[in-house]
Amino acid sequence: MQTLIVVPARYASTRLPGKPLVMIAGRTMVSRVAAMAAQAADTLGNARHVVATDDARIETHCQDLGIPVVMTDPDLPSGTDRALAAATALGAAPENVVNLQGDSPFTPPAHVIAVAQAARDSGADAATPYVRLTWDALDAFRKHKAETPFSGTTLVHDEAGRALWFSKNLIPAMRKEAALREKGGPSPVCRHIGLYAYRLDALRRYVSLPEGRYEQLEGLEQLRLLENGMSIQCVEVEPGQIAIPGIDTAEDVALAERLVAEHGDPLEA
Repeated sequence: MQTLIVVPARYASTRLPGKPLVMIAGRTMVSRVAAMAAQAADTLGNARHVVATDDARIETHCQDLGIPVVMTDPDLPSGTDRALAAATALGAAPENVVNLQGDSPFTPPAHVIAVAQAARDSGADAATPYVRLTWDALDAFRKHKAETPFSGTTLVHDEAGRALWFSKNLIPAMRKEAALREKGGPSPVCRHIGLYAYRLDALRRYVSLPEGRYEQLEGLEQLRLLENGMSIQCVEVEPGQIAIPGIDTAEDVALAERLVAEHGDPLEA
């Protein structure tokens, strides 16, 4: 097996208890993410997917639907730790492990495929996707961040696509933005998408490291890799049909259902 796609699904959530089992347009959130993972695995070939949970209710639900599932320690600190635990529990040694967040039910399989291929081909320790914002999208992003400053992450990378930094601030700053806008084309701002593929040895090293200083300040776990000299390949992707970075509240669920009604269900496309 070259690639293992892990969907961490933790039951406890302060703002949305039992989040993986919440219904969105007739399907549970965990079943939606697992279906996307299955599509990506089929396309990649030599790949498989599994839900990694800490709760018997989620395990039973997955088993009833025929979704591969493993139980992991409920005390694990993050979905990244749970992804490694899943590979260990399966007795698997894939070349790469994709951590597909269990609360992101509209992640296109194409994004999963892109990061898995980048992790395989780039030689980097990890890979992650981003969307380059149009100027209109940047204006909307700025407006949203004015209301919720710690929502949304941006990144900068070098000419080879290797990540230089990630931040909850909007980077890069643009001293001559008006001139850039006049030139046309997209803005230079890359909005990060929270999806990661790791080389297995890099994932093992990552979970063994303590939290980094800037990881703590920004609240961004990927900074732990950069602070320890590890490399992240950034992959540009097209925005998904339904662009919700994560489902965290009942309001997010209602919004997701409205968008499915408006744009159609990606699982039925």
